This record gives sequence, structure tokens and C-alpha cells, in this order.
Amino acid sequence: MYRTNSCGELRLKDAGKEVTLAGWVQRVRKMGGMTFVDLRDRYGITQLVFNESSSKELTEKANKLGREFCIQIVGEVSERQSKNNNIPTGEIEILVSTLNILSESVTPPFTIEDNTDGGDDLRMKYRYLDLRRNTVRKNLELRHKMTILIRNFLDNLQFIEVETPLLIGSTPEGARDFVVPSRMNPGQFYALPQSPQTLKQLLMVSGFDRYFQIAKCFRDEDLRADRQPEFTQIDCEMSFVDQEDVLEVFESMTRHLFKEVLNVELPAKLRQMTWHEAMSKYGSDKPDLRFGMEFVELHDLLKGTGEFSIFNNAEYIGGICATGCSSYSRKQINELTDFVKRPQVGASGLIWLKIEEDGSIKSSIDKFYSADILEQLCERMDAKKGDLVLIMCGEKPNKTRTQLCALRLEMAERLGLRDKNKYECLWIVDFPLFEWSDEEQRLMATHHPFTLPNPDDIPLLDEHPEQVRAKAYDFVCNGIEVGGGSMRIHDGALQEKMFQILGFSKEEALAQFGFLINAFKYGAPPHAGIAFGLDRFVSIFAQLDSIRDCIAFPKNNSGRDVMLDAPSALADKQLTELQIKVDVRQEK
Repeated sequence: MYRTNSCGELRLKDAGKEVTLAGWVQRVRKMGGMTFVDLRDRYGITQLVFNESSSKELTEKANKLGREFCIQIVGEVSERQSKNNNIPTGEIEILVSTLNILSESVTPPFTIEDNTDGGDDLRMKYRYLDLRRNTVRKNLELRHKMTILIRNFLDNLQFIEVETPLLIGSTPEGARDFVVPSRMNPGQFYALPQSPQTLKQLLMVSGFDRYFQIAKCFRDEDLRADRQPEFTQIDCEMSFVDQEDVLEVFESMTRHLFKEVLNVELPAKLRQMTWHEAMSKYGSDKPDLRFGMEFVELHDLLKGTGEFSIFNNAEYIGGICATGCSSYSRKQINELTDFVKRPQVGASGLIWLKIEEDGSIKSSIDKFYSADILEQLCERMDAKKGDLVLIMCGEKPNKTRTQLCALRLEMAERLGLRDKNKYECLWIVDFPLFEWSDEEQRLMATHHPFTLPNPDDIPLLDEHPEQVRAKAYDFVCNGIEVGGGSMRIHDGALQEKMFQILGFSKEEALAQFGFLINAFKYGAPPHAGIAFGLDRFVSIFAQLDSIRDCIAFPKNNSGRDVMLDAPSALADKQLTELQIKVDVRQEK
């Protein structure tokens, strides 16, 4: 056999044993007539000792070892004289009697250590080397553990795992599809699923009342830290349930994961917050509750009560109070102003007010308002001595709230309030069923066309569809949307009404969703579902800033796999077989 033990398991109790180890050379150190080699595998590091007094030939062979050589050794476990308390095997070393070089290595492009000297692009190009690093490997081990826990938890609740196809028809779900040409059907294309949404609903019609799948999903959209073109969902659906049934099951699953993986106890019942409350208080449908700094609306106090035209023309005025920040310099406040003016935020400016330690008030608008109004403002904001009030305004309330949310998160980051060891989870409920699209100039489904309207709001569908709430819910942790789902429409007439509101003709609805519409004619049960982003879940538990580091082979921000050099052009022969002609438009 290549090894009797791993490089992470031997201890002082094993002293005197002859063992065989195999792995990669982490580093080589020469000290007089002795050579020390750190041997690494997936399980840890063990120190090897080569001594000229025992075998000069063997030691000379060891001196020629380079970083990342793959080797096998035979030797005796011995107590280490100079112990290393930083590694589990630090009390022992191996006195090597046999060295077998299994494979030599060229000098790696970066150091295979926790604190590597390799940048992101270089590490992604040589991802197979990056995966040897302890920090990256631990992320994948965590992902594995969470996946096993999820599968076992759902299996114990009679969920059945069903695989759904990756080559499907294109359906509009909010993002662009990745498409795949069909050689056997010239001119026609499959789409890769953005989610198994319609397929899992068909499984409910089929009588599989509790389904789950660790499902690959694909969306052709602009990328950021928590997005990849291909990602993994914990996809679930249930029949004969209402909203609270779904929340109870998956709140329990989440509580189970936090306890088993992090030994963190979540509350017995998680908070539920309406979408309207979340937007009013935090400007986000995924609020970070690890800190306060709730929005305070100031429209009635500041509009028309002074000579500041920007406030007098605004439809929304709101502020946050940054405790203990009155010492901020003009330079720091200018930095915040520049931050909110960035294209990613899009605000036109920032108003500030300080309460100095002596109780005096200084503000960028103090010449426009009376001292009485400014004092009322401080009282409304619950601002005390030493605090800084930051105010934003705009013509579109929710747009301005979103901008104020970006400022709130930036201030929390600067003040160290986003503690990765603290976990605040909640459900966001009562989303709007529809949202207006400026691009399409029509109402769009906030989630998807199969979301059940709140039964209390169904009478509003004809005259005021924009006021209808959805029976939808999102699971949020530390300001990250980890999962989301909804009750589904199972009534054919109501589904037809939804398609009408969304601008589908009967013919268009049948062309896009005929298979589902027809299935619902055969006794569709009431059903609901949810999908958690596995990548996001793992990244929260691993305290990562990007989901890329918990995916074995991720894409970069341009959607490229720099290791495989994909996507790439097809050979002319392949294009001919597919009957496809490529005509790339040149950007001007």
C-alpha cells in the first residue's frame, strides 16, 4: 500500500511504530548534517527527518527534493525534541529509512500556504494547486459536511431526492438563459435551467409530495461576490402545506445546521418581518440586523420648514444616526459623500449634522433651518452628544432608501459592526406580487408567474395589481438572502389571470408553459417550495467574502474559467454540424 497512515493522524502514543506516508513536500530545511521535510496531505502535516549519520545517500536524495514533489516514505515515529504546538502532529517526527519520489514538481507559481503570495487570477488559473491550500480545502470539507447534514435531515422528514434534467426549454425567470444548440434539431436550442421551478411543480402534480435536490442552476447575469454563472441550490417543494408549514420545516433545517456545524443556537422562533417594514427601516429586502442604525423618516419635519430647496422638492427624506461619530473630520465626511455619489449607489449628495460633546449642533444645513428645527431633528433621530446624523433625500422613496441602505452598510463596515461571528437570521414576508419594470414598461412578477397572491388581496388583481401581496418568503442571514420561495398557484383560472396581468396572450402562455398549464388540469395539489443558495450558505458559515472560495472550480468576474480557458470558440467542423454561423458584432 502507498501509506499506512495520513500526515495528520500520528501522535506521541504512536512512537516506535514503523509507518508509510505519502504526500507533497511543503518545505525542506537543511541544518548541519540533518534535513527536515514537512510532508503534507489533505489531513495535515508531518515532519520527516533525514540524518547523514544514519544514511548519507538518503539525506543527499532528500536535499534534492523541491516544493510540491510527491513522495512516499517509510520510517519510525519518534518523539520530537523541539515540539511544534501549532500543528496536531507537532509532538512527533518520522525518522526516514526509505524515500521514494513518486512525482517531481516544477516550481509552483505561488506558495501553497494559508497566506499565499498568489493573486486571485493566478490562483484561479492554477486552481488545482490552490485547492491544496489548507484554507481552501477546509471550505470544501465544510460544504461536504453541510450537504450531508441537509440530505440526512430532509430524508428523515420523508423528502425524496429527484434529479431533474439540465437540458430543458427556455422559460422567462428573470435572468438570461444559457442556451445549448441541438445538433439533431437544427436551428433549435435547449436552455440550461435557471432553477428546477416548473419541474418540481410537476413532481407535486405527480404525487411526490416532498421533493428536494442539490441542484445545479445557471443564469447568464452580471457577476459579483455572491453570484456565479453556475451555482447550487438546495431546491425543495412540498404538497398540502401552507406558508407556515414550509417556514417551520426549513427554519428547523437551518437551526440544525447552525447547531451541528457552528455549535450556534438560533432562537426557537425566528423573526418575521414584512417587506414593507424592511424597506422602511433598512432600505433592503435583506436587512442586516447585527447592528441598529435604523432609518428615521424626516419628510414631515424638514420639507417646507426651511429654505433648503433640495429638501423642499424631495418626496423622501430619511436619516441614520452613527453613534459616537461626531469627531468625523471634513475629509471623512467628504469620503462618505463621494461614496454615495459613486455610480453603484447613484445619490446626488449627503447632508450631515453633528452634536458636539458640549451639546452644540453643527450641520451642513444649519443656515437653512432654525435652531428649534435642528433640535427637533436631533430628538427625532435620538441623537446624543458625540453622534453624527447622515441624511439623504430623493424623488423616488424606495430608490433613495436603497441608497441610504448602502450608506448604512458602509458606516457599519467602518465602525466594525458587521461581526462575522454574530448571526442574525429572519424571514422577510409579504413581498409585492408585481414590480414595475422601466425597461419593459410593464408589471413583472417579483418572483415568478406561479407565485400565489395573498388570498386577501385577490380582489385587487383587476384594478390595483401593484398593491397585491405575494405569499412569498425569503430567508435572510446577516444581510444576505440565503433562500427564498413561495406558495404556488394551483388553480387554473387564477394562473390564467396572472398571465393576463403579466402581458401574456393565451397562445404565448401555452407556448411557454403549456406543459404546466395542462398538468394542472389533472388534479394539482396545493403546494409550496423554497430554494436555498448552498454556495451562499457555506460562505456564511466559512466567513468568506465571496462564494468563489467555497466552489471547487469557479469562474472569474467575467464569467471565464481561466484554468480551462472557457468559454472558447468552436471549430468550424462543430459549427457546421450544428448548422450555426457565428457573426460577432464589433463594439464601436
